[in-house]
Amino acid sequence: MCGIIGYIGNREANPILVSGLEKLEYRGYDSAGIVVEHNHELNVYKTKGRVSNLHQVTLPGTKGIGHTRWSTHGAPSDKNAHPFLDWKKQFAIVHNGIIENHLELKEELRKEGIEFSSETDSEVIAHLLSLHYQGDFLEAVRQTIQKLQGAYAFCVIKQDTREMIGARNGSPLVVGLGKGEQFLASDVSALIEHTKDVIYLNDFEIAHITPEEVAIFNFQGQPQQQKISKINWDVEQAQKGGYKHFMLKEIVEQPQVIEDSLSIKFTMEKPERIIILACGTAHYAGFLGKYLIEKIARIPVVNAIASEFRYSDPLVDEKDLVIAISQSGETADTLAAMRLAKKKGALTLGLINVVDSTIAREVQNIVYTRAGPEIGVASTKAFMSQLITLYVLAHHLAGKPFAHQQISQKIRGLLEGDAAMGEIRELARKYYQFHDFLYIGRNTNFPLALEGALKLKEISYIHAEAYPAGELKHGPIALVSEETPTLVICPQDEVYDKTLSNIEEIKARNGKVIAIATEGDEKVRKICDDVIFVPKVDALLYPIICTIPLQLFAYHIADLRECDIDKPRNLAKSVTVE
Repeated sequence: MCGIIGYIGNREANPILVSGLEKLEYRGYDSAGIVVEHNHELNVYKTKGRVSNLHQVTLPGTKGIGHTRWSTHGAPSDKNAHPFLDWKKQFAIVHNGIIENHLELKEELRKEGIEFSSETDSEVIAHLLSLHYQGDFLEAVRQTIQKLQGAYAFCVIKQDTREMIGARNGSPLVVGLGKGEQFLASDVSALIEHTKDVIYLNDFEIAHITPEEVAIFNFQGQPQQQKISKINWDVEQAQKGGYKHFMLKEIVEQPQVIEDSLSIKFTMEKPERIIILACGTAHYAGFLGKYLIEKIARIPVVNAIASEFRYSDPLVDEKDLVIAISQSGETADTLAAMRLAKKKGALTLGLINVVDSTIAREVQNIVYTRAGPEIGVASTKAFMSQLITLYVLAHHLAGKPFAHQQISQKIRGLLEGDAAMGEIRELARKYYQFHDFLYIGRNTNFPLALEGALKLKEISYIHAEAYPAGELKHGPIALVSEETPTLVICPQDEVYDKTLSNIEEIKARNGKVIAIATEGDEKVRKICDDVIFVPKVDALLYPIICTIPLQLFAYHIADLRECDIDKPRNLAKSVTVE
């Protein structure tokens, strides 16, 4: 995905645009640019690389748009950076999404004598606007939209007008409301320092914006009702607060996230079957949710990767409860999969972190996870909030209270002790130069192994694979060597002895083993190379507490490797295109 920001008002646009893009940079960061109108001209500055490069130039003017890019069509470069102007230099656009028919449109435009300056799909929008403009800015946007196929959000300004227009079809866009000024952005993090009053655009809506007012239309040009929402968090929550990285700050915030999430309430009745839809880290939370709901509530659960579910001709009906899990509430594959399930008659429930996001608005039942704003691209506290919410749901469906044993206090003690910055960092120093890792766990700890391996891959770029521990001898054990350490999640739960046997198998083949184990476990200490101890809790709660050392181990390795932890290469916080 990409980050979009727009401003129209009486203040200088340049600092507002650049500041907004810096807050949106987690959405994409391979190139950036802004355009500001001044003296009847659209002046552009754009460049490959980070948003910080935009500080080199100041463009005067009180109307402008900006963009930070996560590339899909065309490699990161100055020429492929947004914004784009039409050939007459009267329109400027920034775009998030994919125009699926851009090749056909380019061919049509070339026949009109129009030449392209980039390799992107986005540039066609600017030229189509110019081609369709007959004196009515809004109508030119409407006619251009009729030509576009795909999922997108875009923002456009025109020379010599006091207007800005945004359009949404499948990618998020939000209007920020001010006094004598208005804003447009991909999400509220770019707006929070200026306003807490926002309008979340729905799919197939256009926002026509002047400094004094905002009007919303559908793609047919019919006026739409405006629903003004209040942002319920502040600037401080989206700042580092003295931590080296957002990721570390967000790891440390998890005890409070747990306490907040334990207050979540469910009211739904027990369904015959549950289908969980999610992608990435949320999928692994859902995978653990499958274990929990089946074990606690005795309801069969299918945990599906959303991007596969939507193309598998799934068997879904009105007896199913379909749960869509997404931090952003904008994940394109999860949204599409949920819509398919809803169309087939299933009852839908969203476990979403961002209030009034698209999935939150479209599901029949919504429960907001309590992570607060998460800025680091690699999810930590959002994953934790999803886990706790699923624990609460499983117990609700079983009709019994969740005996959480003050798990947040145990985690707070773990984070405040030497483990957070001391022991685990020293352990990371021992292993940060390895190139490959295996992660294994059994039962509820298998999804956790998948998530731990993903964290290491995401932020340190070290290759890591995760397997159920019982599958080790069915192939993956061939990878065991002194050069490939294995991280084993081995707390004292009901499969402890079986996992211990797997550790013995690895050690018999000269493999290095790092174990996450229960405090006081001398058996594990004697046979493993290194051990990270966690407090003793009920067996069902170990996935919660073992999450912390997995996150910290990945974090410290990435830090020692001098990786860009909050903005890992090739990744974005939320994937709003297929």
